[in-house]
Amino acid sequence: MGKRLTAREILDRLVAFPTVSRDSNLALIDWVEDYLASWGVTAHRVWNDDRTKAALYANVGPMVAGGVVLSGHTDVVPIDGQDWSSDPFTVVERGGRLYGRGTCDMKGFDALALWAVPLALEAGVKRPLQIALSYDEEVGCTGAPPMIADMVKTLPKAAAVIVGEPSMMTAVNGHKGGIGFATHVRGFEVHSSILHTGVSAILEGARLIDWANQQNAANRAKTPGPVAAMFEPPWTTVHVGKVEGGTAHNITAKDCRFSLDFRVVPGDEMADCEAAYRAKVAEVEAGMKAVRPEAGIDLDQRFFVPPLEPETNGAAEALARRLTGDNGSHVVSYGTEAGQFQAEGYSAVVCGPGDIAQAHQPDEWLSVAQFEAGQAFMRRLVAYLAG
Repeated sequence: MGKRLTAREILDRLVAFPTVSRDSNLALIDWVEDYLASWGVTAHRVWNDDRTKAALYANVGPMVAGGVVLSGHTDVVPIDGQDWSSDPFTVVERGGRLYGRGTCDMKGFDALALWAVPLALEAGVKRPLQIALSYDEEVGCTGAPPMIADMVKTLPKAAAVIVGEPSMMTAVNGHKGGIGFATHVRGFEVHSSILHTGVSAILEGARLIDWANQQNAANRAKTPGPVAAMFEPPWTTVHVGKVEGGTAHNITAKDCRFSLDFRVVPGDEMADCEAAYRAKVAEVEAGMKAVRPEAGIDLDQRFFVPPLEPETNGAAEALARRLTGDNGSHVVSYGTEAGQFQAEGYSAVVCGPGDIAQAHQPDEWLSVAQFEAGQAFMRRLVAYLAG
């Protein structure tokens, strides 16, 4: 029999692991695996390519279909350059708030899911509680798909997936998809006084960045469909957040690098967004090569996150509403792993403690009231699975 830990004690343990996405999460995964084993629960790992990170999933209760997956990610965003009032990797309670990196996004939910494990065992659940903890969600939801694929092969199919991203414990039944490209424009250096004989990677890259502006204007001008109209903003957006390149003010730039990302409303096709960008890249590249054949543009797809489509009579949404009492209709513009579960045939919903406005911030926090609301949610979920 495992040692009984409070939800807060589990949260303290999880936050203490500095699982920034650029670093390994294995110390946290080791601890979770040991915790589950102490309760007689076998965990399954799904490794990344170089085995520096792993996702983990487990079945708590009988190996039968119809259970519920509690899905969370283990990675957090960096603290670099942020001014914190206390150690980011130590949970500090002040004024009814739990401060620490990941308390809100989303180790608060992870802690609640693990806290529910002994509750489920003691209640003798008739349908299983399944735990799914991924890695690299914060860099494009890249760790979940192989984990989900393994779950499909190994575990009995759950009736619902609850992805515990911060939603103030309301049922979110839709979110935008995302697709992102690392773009490397390769120019040809000459003195800027004869720039027509060379290719400036920055000036050519600017054509693609301005294309993003044009796409945003065109998308904003469209009349949104009924699902898209639920979002803010109600259109597919194209964004470039960082640009690097150039050598000196009087040399045509040899390199320009930037990431161009789409956030796609349900109803728009992500494949169409990709095709449109690749067509523009090909057009710009052709002009570059007409001047210098050595010039070109390289694209690397960094992430692909499908949207969460509102389901008709969705089991996950109905369950979340039953457990929370929330009857509103909610969508969000950020992406989650819920769309990836849905793409594999699961009914999925987003429902977790905290406000997304607190995520990624210095002095990130989760209110004690929301954490306690999450505990009440888990108690009701266990009772539902035991009924």
